[in-house]
Amino acid sequence: MSTLKTKWFDSISKDCPLSEYPRPQFVRKSWQCLNGQYDYAITDKNAEKPQKYDGKILVPFSVESAASGVGKSLSPDERLWYRRYFTLTDDFKGKRALLHFDAVDWQCSVWVNSVLVGEHTGGYNPFYFDITDALTDGENELSVKVYDPTDAGHQQRGKQVRETHGFWYTATSGIWQTVWLEPVEYCRIESIKLIPDIDKGVIGIKVNHTCKCGGKITAKVLEGEKVVFDGEISADAEISIPDAKLWSPENPFLYDLYLTLDCDGSKDEVKSYFGMRKYSIVKDDKGIPRLALNNKPYFQRGLLDQGYWPESQLTPPCDEAMIFDIEKMKELGFNMLRKHIKTEPLRWYYHCDRLGMLVWQDMISGGEYIGNFLAGFLPNLSIHVKDNMYKSFKRGKPEWREEFRQELWGMIDSLYNSVSICCWVPFNEGWGQFDAKEIALKVKELDPTRFVDHASGWHDQKGPDFKSMHRYIVPVTPPFSFTKKGRPYVLSEYGGYSWNIKDHVWNSKRSFGYIMFKNSEKLSAAYKHLHDVQIVRLIKKGLCATVYTQVSDVEFEVNGIYSYDRKVLKIDKNVLIETNKKLTY
Repeated sequence: MSTLKTKWFDSISKDCPLSEYPRPQFVRKSWQCLNGQYDYAITDKNAEKPQKYDGKILVPFSVESAASGVGKSLSPDERLWYRRYFTLTDDFKGKRALLHFDAVDWQCSVWVNSVLVGEHTGGYNPFYFDITDALTDGENELSVKVYDPTDAGHQQRGKQVRETHGFWYTATSGIWQTVWLEPVEYCRIESIKLIPDIDKGVIGIKVNHTCKCGGKITAKVLEGEKVVFDGEISADAEISIPDAKLWSPENPFLYDLYLTLDCDGSKDEVKSYFGMRKYSIVKDDKGIPRLALNNKPYFQRGLLDQGYWPESQLTPPCDEAMIFDIEKMKELGFNMLRKHIKTEPLRWYYHCDRLGMLVWQDMISGGEYIGNFLAGFLPNLSIHVKDNMYKSFKRGKPEWREEFRQELWGMIDSLYNSVSICCWVPFNEGWGQFDAKEIALKVKELDPTRFVDHASGWHDQKGPDFKSMHRYIVPVTPPFSFTKKGRPYVLSEYGGYSWNIKDHVWNSKRSFGYIMFKNSEKLSAAYKHLHDVQIVRLIKKGLCATVYTQVSDVEFEVNGIYSYDRKVLKIDKNVLIETNKKLTY
């Protein structure tokens, strides 16, 4: 295990890390954090619940990570067990108790006081169980069993592998996002969907609730201290927002929303927020299709953001660390992050919403290992293959494809109210790709308010919404098929210029990068030259968005603009800022 750490490692709480409210888009006043010290054991796959545990693990950090206090890998033939005890606060009296897991990779079973309360499959989406009937007065026991085959399986896992190399990273097994309890009414608001429409000047609100008698729903909308609306609404309503303040990275204004459900003498209250914004495609004055924000062409200057941390892998070490990445990228002139093949805690999206950072959200890749012929050799010859060859793309079994679909729909549902998300990315570079056009059309049906990059980089199926290209090492050129009648052209990965900095790398003896440089001066000069000579000129020819690789180094991969420990900005700050000023319409 590498000894590399960020500045936040030493301040990680050993009692309750990541203790901030975990769901800012849907807030109830009362909750109970269950992050902290758990007993853990790694057993044979057929073993029953352990009588003796191996030691302590700090949740929500994965068992492989240094932050967990364990730093051990989990094999496909092993199972990871957790145990802790908890006592409910007084807020739970007379209420139902929901047990939330914001992410557990990959397959888990959960017991409360030896009662199986639920099972879940899928490593990246949040889920919960109603555990009320399993609870006792006083102390309660929580037990969790996890199976995670990592790259020995077919499941959605992103870049996780058991043997790390190149741009394939350390596995994240088990609980890796917040665990928490929530007291709720029997009749309650289950979820909401917020749909801004700046052309009509309204916010659409869809309320899903459990009240069989219908109940009474009231809403209150605030523009700062000003009350915009206060009254009763239906479960599918539109509220007028006169002279709406539009959300953008330059002015990330958010409206506060309060919802109340009165039903059979009980009252459920939740707080949310929304931004009035619109993502669309428009033609510029030359007839070229452009990505637009709030009906105006808006060039997106982005970075690939893989969201890895040296001490904690997929889990941010703290809230401050998440904010650091977003704020620093804004300071450098970027207005978009492509969240690459992972999801983040909901607080990360909240920070993008309030700070003003557009987000492209990737789906997690899966399937069996595709190999370099389809995922490297053919695309570099500009040969695109039909993705209904399921066995070739390593999605041979129908149940594997259906599992992907359901997890994709679940990701969209859980992140739907994130103001900053402007694009869904179902597939990256052919990894486990199948029926990309069909899936993209379904995504557009589920969410017509956002863009879809249906096949980022390689095997284009002529689906919505972009002609999406990746370019490393070879010169960046516009697609041959580009016309004014075509789809917008985006450069969804490029660059990857690398510098291996002593004392700030994961492994001093092994590193990966596309083009290596010896110091910041040469790296900065090459970055400037790449954009001045190749990238900027493409904007007039139809380029609408750029995604440079990447925010930070990740393990052996040393092509970040920041070092992996976030201590060194590798490219000159002024070069980055001045270059970004040129990336505009």
